[in-house]
Amino acid sequence: MSEDRFHFVEVATTLETGVITGTYAVGGQTFHETWTVGEGARLDHPAIESAIRWLFLLGGVSSYKTSAPLLLDTGSIALTNDEAEFLRAFYLYGLGEFAYRNGLNLGNLEVVGPRITERPEVQLPDLPNGPLIPFGGGIDSIVTVEAVKRLGATGRLFICSRPGDLFAAIEAPAVCSGLEIIRATRQIDPLLYRSTELGFLNGHVPITGVLSALAVVAALAHGHDAVLMSNEHSASDPNLIDDAGMAINHQWSKSEDFETAFAQILRQNFGGGLNFSSFLRTRSELWVGREFAKATNYHSSFRSCNKAFRQDPEGRLLEWCGVCDKCCFIDLVLSPYLSREELSTIFHGREPLEQESLLPIFETLIGRSAWAKPFECVGDPLECRAAATLAARREDRLTNGVLAKLVGEDPMSAAECAALLEPLPRRSRGQ
Repeated sequence: MSEDRFHFVEVATTLETGVITGTYAVGGQTFHETWTVGEGARLDHPAIESAIRWLFLLGGVSSYKTSAPLLLDTGSIALTNDEAEFLRAFYLYGLGEFAYRNGLNLGNLEVVGPRITERPEVQLPDLPNGPLIPFGGGIDSIVTVEAVKRLGATGRLFICSRPGDLFAAIEAPAVCSGLEIIRATRQIDPLLYRSTELGFLNGHVPITGVLSALAVVAALAHGHDAVLMSNEHSASDPNLIDDAGMAINHQWSKSEDFETAFAQILRQNFGGGLNFSSFLRTRSELWVGREFAKATNYHSSFRSCNKAFRQDPEGRLLEWCGVCDKCCFIDLVLSPYLSREELSTIFHGREPLEQESLLPIFETLIGRSAWAKPFECVGDPLECRAAATLAARREDRLTNGVLAKLVGEDPMSAAECAALLEPLPRRSRGQ
C-alpha cells in the first residue's frame, strides 16, 4: 500500500458479539477502531450495513491524523461525487483546528476510489420508537431531553464511552433524566495512545461527527426513527479565520454545515425515513441557559468541566475545577438566571465569576481578544456579552468586579439581549 495516502481498508461486523471493526492504513501503520451499539442490536439489516459504512468512513479521522496525507483512498467503497465531497469536507473542515495547530495545509485534500452515479436507496427496518438523543450530560443535551419529555415522545438516551469506562459527569444527570439508555462503545487503536512516542501528529478530531454516525447505527439497530442532537445556533461560528481565509471551527461537526450535509447523505441512503437534526439549532446558548436554570433536579449532578472528561480516569475531577474555559462559560451563561448563592453551591464554592484572576478568560469569551472564542464548546461573544449584561443587573451581582469590568460602559441593550432569547434564523456559515 502507498504510504502517501490514507487507506480505508475494510469494515467488518461480528454479529455474534455486535462488534464493528474498522481497519485503516497510513504511513506504514495499520490501525483498528471498534464500536458497539448496545445489547440487543440487530446489525444484519441492509440499512444498518449502509449506516456502518458511514461510521467507518467518518471514524477514520483519529487514525488519519497520525500523518495526515492529502489522499483519502476509499478502497472498495464506491461513492457518488456528492458523497466524496462530503467525506472530503468532513476531514478538511472537521480537522481544521488540528491542521491549524500543526501548521498543515489540507486544502488540496482529495478523495480517490471507485465512483457510482447514484446511491441506491435502502429500505429501512421497522422504526417504532421515537428519537434517540445523544447525551453528554451538559446543559444543551439536558434541555433537549426535558423538551422531548414534555412533548411526550418515547425517546431514549444514547451514551458512548470506552468499554468499561463510564463518566460520572454523564451518568449522574442521565439518571436524573429518567430515560432508558442505549449504551455504545468506541475504542481507538492502542497505538494512538503512544502518539508522542511513535512520532504521530496529534490534535482535536471532529468527535461529534463520529458519534453522530455511531448514533445513526444505534438508532436503526434499536428501532428509533430519529437522532436528535443538541447543537445550538452558535456552534456554526468559527473560532478564527486563518491566513488563507479558511474558517476554523472547533465545533465544526456540531455546525449547521455538518448537520445539513450529513442529513442529506442519510436522505440519499434511506429516502428520508430517518431524521437527523438538532433540537437547538435555532436557539442561542443564552436561551439554553435560561431553560436549564428551570431544570433544578439536574443542578446538583451536571458537571460541564473539561477536567471531568479527561481520558485518564485517575486524572478526572469529581467536582468542578472552577478555572477552565468551560467552567467560566457555563457560569457566565447561567448567571442571569441563577443566584450567586445557587451558582456558588453548584461550583462547590469555586464559582469562576467570583475569581478576578479569571478576568482574561471572560474577556476572551466576550470577544475582547485576538481570538473570536476559545477552542472549546462555548457560545459566541455576543451571547456571552448578553449574559454578562443581564447578570450585572441582578441585585446580588451589583458588586461583582468581574461583571463590572466585562460590561463597563458599553452594556448591551434590553432589546439586543431579548432578541437572543427568540428563535434565530438557521444559517450555514459556508466553507
